[in-house]
Amino acid sequence: MLVLVAPGQGAQTPGFLSPWLDLPGVTDRVAGWSEAIGLDLVHYGTKADADEIRDTAVAQPLLVAAALLSAGTLGDVRPGAVAGHSVGEFPAAVLAGVFDEVTALKLVRRRGLAMAEAAAVTETGMSALLGGEPDTVVPHLQKLGLTPANVNGAGQIVAAGTAAQLAALAEDKPEGVRRVVPLKVAGAFHTEHMAPAVERLAESARELTPSEPTVTYVSNRDGSPVETGGEVLSRLVGQVANPVRWDLCMETFKELGVTALVEVCPGGTLTGLAKRALPGVKTLALKTPDDLDAARTLIAEHSTTA
Repeated sequence: MLVLVAPGQGAQTPGFLSPWLDLPGVTDRVAGWSEAIGLDLVHYGTKADADEIRDTAVAQPLLVAAALLSAGTLGDVRPGAVAGHSVGEFPAAVLAGVFDEVTALKLVRRRGLAMAEAAAVTETGMSALLGGEPDTVVPHLQKLGLTPANVNGAGQIVAAGTAAQLAALAEDKPEGVRRVVPLKVAGAFHTEHMAPAVERLAESARELTPSEPTVTYVSNRDGSPVETGGEVLSRLVGQVANPVRWDLCMETFKELGVTALVEVCPGGTLTGLAKRALPGVKTLALKTPDDLDAARTLIAEHSTTA
């Protein structure tokens, strides 16, 4: 059984879209998306520097576009399940048939703008903690006023909060934590700091009529499969200010009997977690078009319909 997954914010790097635009028709496709959402995705994916694509309002639609175009180059793939980490849930919803591509990009553009606006109120950020047990790490974060915003499994929890709180964490690591790594994001996502963005996104969501998922969609909220398009949309809205439980998503992959995981562009983060948390599951990260042949081979071996 195959699961397709899409990474979240922080996975972007300068120029990561460049090799994909060399494929036939891709530049025109991305240019059309750019016009639809009022953001030059070609520029930001090829020429912008790290600071420019760290901007939440840019990073989110850019990552969704990269996920969608790379998934589209795989051919006619019907996975057994789909999931995404944070903003990666938007391309996952498209792959599940809940939205079309332009609808997802327009919605995520509004999400990014709303979250950037919320992040501008207070200087906030996120840091990954490597190592340690959740039973020890989570109470320590709460003591410092931080939120365990991403519980990723495989020995990784991401803390989110104010700059001062994160500075205190760097000086006072929980027991068992080897490293505290600041992330390339511009806010404390999936925390109470994002509450204003939830209502902004909810306003946009009320204009939409989502379709029912055609494949199993695994939700960040609690790792459970979601059966209706309305519930997918509701969870996407609430997810902005609530923790990502990727650990529970991976537990669901086990229960579903997943045998292979392909992470769409810019792949790497989620396959790294899967290698540690899902032993025996074949993994592949789509980073450049050079990875496509290997991905197609893996998909053919683990998917009943391709």
